[in-house]
Amino acid sequence: MILQALKEYYDRVKDELAPEGFETKGLEFLIVIDKDGNFKDIEDTRELDGKKLVAKSFILPRSVKRQGSNSYQTNFLLWDHVGYVLKVPIPKPDKSDNDIKVLAEKQFNSWRRSFDKYPNELKNDDGVKAVVEFSRKEDEHKKTVDRAIEKGYITGKAKAYNVSFRLDTDMTTIIPCRDAVKNFVMSNPNKTIIVADGVDEIVEINDGIEEVADDILEDNEGVVGTCMITGESGIIARTHDSTPIPGANSFISFQKNSGYDSYGKEQGYNAPIIKSTEFAYITALKDLLKSKTQQMLIAGTKAVFWSDKKTQFEDDFSCFFSEIKDNPAENVRALTTLFESPKTGAYCNDDSNAKFFLLGLAQGGGKRICVRFWKTGTIAEFASNIRQHFTDLEITKHSSEPQYYSLWRLLVNSAILDKSENIPPNIAGDFMQAIINGTPYPATILQLVLRRIKSDGGNVKPVRAALIKSYLNRYYRRKPLEKELTVALDKERPSNGYQLGRLFAVLEKIQEEANSGATIRERYYGSACSSPVTVFPTLMRLSGHHSAKLEKGRKIYFDKLTGEIVGYVNNFPAHLDLHKQGEFAIGYYHQRQDFFTPKTKEADNG
Repeated sequence: MILQALKEYYDRVKDELAPEGFETKGLEFLIVIDKDGNFKDIEDTRELDGKKLVAKSFILPRSVKRQGSNSYQTNFLLWDHVGYVLKVPIPKPDKSDNDIKVLAEKQFNSWRRSFDKYPNELKNDDGVKAVVEFSRKEDEHKKTVDRAIEKGYITGKAKAYNVSFRLDTDMTTIIPCRDAVKNFVMSNPNKTIIVADGVDEIVEINDGIEEVADDILEDNEGVVGTCMITGESGIIARTHDSTPIPGANSFISFQKNSGYDSYGKEQGYNAPIIKSTEFAYITALKDLLKSKTQQMLIAGTKAVFWSDKKTQFEDDFSCFFSEIKDNPAENVRALTTLFESPKTGAYCNDDSNAKFFLLGLAQGGGKRICVRFWKTGTIAEFASNIRQHFTDLEITKHSSEPQYYSLWRLLVNSAILDKSENIPPNIAGDFMQAIINGTPYPATILQLVLRRIKSDGGNVKPVRAALIKSYLNRYYRRKPLEKELTVALDKERPSNGYQLGRLFAVLEKIQEEANSGATIRERYYGSACSSPVTVFPTLMRLSGHHSAKLEKGRKIYFDKLTGEIVGYVNNFPAHLDLHKQGEFAIGYYHQRQDFFTPKTKEADNG
């Protein structure tokens, strides 16, 4: 289902993407040479995007997955990183300085030898000839490296920057984009060049180079079969290209001789997907992962989303959950549109029945990709469930607070020290699934936020209160006898937990007005919330001493309020379960907020 949806997305946007055999890739630098292969200059293509330098993107011949001890033997067509093109060692955490120098030497030699295998249709092009000549000239190579170092493009800690070439007489087209190169790639979309003993030809791009062996040459002719995604006939992809998830490799992969082979079929022949389909779904996924509007990062999970046709909902989806720091009004605009859509028809007229897809990916064990969540449905269904999520989060708060809380802000306020890196790895995916499915939040959310409040001295921030209220209401909604929590103070709520939270807020307020300095919250909140009987009798006695210090009008007001709340309290229980502890936090928060709500003079004086 996922691969089929990605293939259909590719078919929808393929005119905007690289054609088969190509990919959109950033090149940090261009080496400018003349037609004889002499070095002229090196150009930096990067431009500032916010505070980050981003390489200019080009439509280039498709790269290849490289892994294993012989990975250096696989070469890209007329572009690659600086290790291959310029013999620049690229530091790796698991390799010594000598090891990376040896590797760079191997990569560079493989790059130079690869030109010997270029067919005549490539070698006859002036641009390709110039690159071949450049690769043979040690002096020109040294000039290039020296100029790159002089300009600060290459430092002691060189990065795997991608580089290619441009003729000094052609200001508009880089050499991998010349007509001769494009025509060759379009005629051979699944080919790459491997430089290894016993391999004397251009071989299939999907064979990679984990270990060059006889079976690569045997598979070069290709195995024809029926694609399990499209039903079309074609050459089956034995292995699949890598996906740009940090630390992960292919989205689809089979290990050889590891129990995944069956009926004499190995690797991709077990689940046949033809190469054109493999290219389509990989290209679509890469495009989504690089998109500025159709992907977002949620606590280590990369979420991508799309609809089966171009829609406004597709453009706005990330605004529902992300924080656009440079333009926070955009979040508000999108969410306002979402809330008003039942009245205005936004997202619900022509697009209401359009299919929408949400895919969450993360690095799994080893270098595998883990699918955290996968959801399909109509835009109307997605919009309704997301709108309910934000409705559940509504709570009384100060005007300085954000109108809507992003997914990141909710999760980080339940994490240790309010740090993103402390968000449990699975919670983001589970939380997102609950939102888009309209189901209760995972129980872990309530546990985490209650623990965070206690460790933070009873600090029930508005965002934490909103999260607890939302969690409890989604839980109670499936229990008809339970009353949902309100946005603001509910004085008559029949809940021991809620009323005890209110009582704790009143006792704290009495102490605040009687004495400056630390209050009972820092010392007693955790115990009062979980084991009321152990602290409330003591707090009630202490409150009598604090109340005696107040002005008469305030004393009467608080005595009356305390009596009113105690009337709803059945007892001081020995223990409150997690849901009642959540109600305690909301009762406390609501009562505190009510203290800051303007009152009439008569009400203040009781």
